Amino acid sequence: MDLSTLKALKPNEYSQAADGYRSTSDMASAAKDRIDNQITVAMRNSLKGEAATAAIKQLGELSKNFHYVQVECGLVSTALEAFSYEMGAAKTKLDAALEGAQAAKLTVNSDGSITYPPGGEKAADGKIPEGGTVSGLTDDTAAAVGRQAASFDPNPSHRLAQDYADQIAAALKEATEADEKWSPKLRALKADDDLTVSDKDWADASSDTSGVSEASKEYLDSLPQPPKDGSPQDNAEWWKKLSAEEQAAWISTHPDSVGKLDGLPATVRDEANRIVFDETRGKLQTELNSIPAPPINEWTWITSGPYPSKVHTDEWMEWNNKYGGRYEQLTKSLKGMQGIQERFDATGKGGLPEAYLLGFSTEGNGRAIVANGNPDTADHQAVYVPGTTSNLGKVDGDINRMTDLWRVANTEAHGQSVSTITWLGYDAPQNLAKDSPFEHYAYDGAPTFRNFMDGLDASHSDDSTPHRTVIAHSYGSTLVGAAAETGHLNADDVILAGSPGVKVSHATDLDVPEGHVWNEEADGDPVPDVGRYGHGGDGFIVPSDPSFGANQMTTDTEGHSGYWDVGSDSLRNQARVAVGNGDDVQLKPPPNPWAHVK
Repeated sequence: MDLSTLKALKPNEYSQAADGYRSTSDMASAAKDRIDNQITVAMRNSLKGEAATAAIKQLGELSKNFHYVQVECGLVSTALEAFSYEMGAAKTKLDAALEGAQAAKLTVNSDGSITYPPGGEKAADGKIPEGGTVSGLTDDTAAAVGRQAASFDPNPSHRLAQDYADQIAAALKEATEADEKWSPKLRALKADDDLTVSDKDWADASSDTSGVSEASKEYLDSLPQPPKDGSPQDNAEWWKKLSAEEQAAWISTHPDSVGKLDGLPATVRDEANRIVFDETRGKLQTELNSIPAPPINEWTWITSGPYPSKVHTDEWMEWNNKYGGRYEQLTKSLKGMQGIQERFDATGKGGLPEAYLLGFSTEGNGRAIVANGNPDTADHQAVYVPGTTSNLGKVDGDINRMTDLWRVANTEAHGQSVSTITWLGYDAPQNLAKDSPFEHYAYDGAPTFRNFMDGLDASHSDDSTPHRTVIAHSYGSTLVGAAAETGHLNADDVILAGSPGVKVSHATDLDVPEGHVWNEEADGDPVPDVGRYGHGGDGFIVPSDPSFGANQMTTDTEGHSGYWDVGSDSLRNQARVAVGNGDDVQLKPPPNPWAHVK
């Protein structure tokens, strides 16, 4: 970067270009949403047959293209804004140095050096100190030596010239570094020349996101920062005060951070998390494709003693030791992501509303928070907390429970809007016998759950206050109890299903109005008995016990996993509570104290 180029540079032009890319990103996002939530839905509901199926598939590919355009143009926009910011800072320094040099009657040469005239007090021989030319120094040590030498010169213009020359050199250095940093970054934000958005494309997009995020740190640091350990209300206030440009910068460079912030609008979290979702899926699938498939011959028989034994082949053992753990982890994560994608693709089926991805991560056992309908505008919100063995790889079953609940609740709501949410926001116990007896899973996840519930409050956009229900299954009820025990639950009703215990001894301790705790225990469900008679017979009160004080709902399903069976009273009763129609719930008759007398 030379002096004439930086003098002529207009950083605002790059900011204007960034505005154009941001507009393109917004248009691509709107086009994607229109395809997914209107055009495809209308076609699916009105047309049948092979041609319609093929057309819907093509629309899905077009939607991917628009999402990819949205993400990449968002990154280009932020990159240009960051480049404009850095070049603007360098040009401001240059302009200030040039103005100072001009005011001091110094001559700035084309190479950035400065010529100063003779001046100062006459020497003993009557001569005026000579003028000269100095070049700017950017090395700290050299610059210090140069300034010191100039200070010893009886010509005061020498020191001024050196200072301004150093400022010009520093500005040119900053501009050169910005140009050298951003030129390859911007060139890298280029798609291949086909119309198929592949897993490799999304993996590259993930790399692009990381690259732009790292390179734009100086620009991002200049923006209002998210509250450190802020409450959901703090997060909401921060987001509202950001400009459209600033919001776009945070989403494009830190979608994972934005998607996690409780209190932000559901539309914003969904946009950010879908970027994370597609980029992560591309990375994981690309990695999985690079791993050799497991050997076909996994088992063999050996004879050791009187009977043959079935053992793994040496070939399979070698593969498993090298790839097995990672292969299994990738496969499970991608299976769970496929389940989430299937929910996205089901929008409109049977009137099912748009899905919102309010949280997503593959860390630990995985995280997924999926809403049916926008909770920010819903009259009724129902948040489901799954229990033991829940993880990202099996999240499709938990999502399906809430889609089934939404369909019934939507009917029971009589025109009011409903949002049902699957909240897999914690590491649930993965083994009933080994992990479930430990309460740290519940207490570790309780603060995160409370923040999410408070976030639903902070992001709700209607003037009216929504009715909010928590639905907890199995160990999920233990987490909900721990959340109520250690803080404010921020719910109007609590439904417990197949609960082994909730950490409190009475329904009134669950932080909802009296009479608004509901329980379901199905025939053949062993889990409540684990809590009731566990710990060597030293069990504790479970919500199914009369002394707990919960409303015991009619349950016509069997076992531990049937509470959401379609068409059941178990599901219908949950839906009635979820929409505030507790008076319509079918309750079990109170136990007969004389039943044991013959």
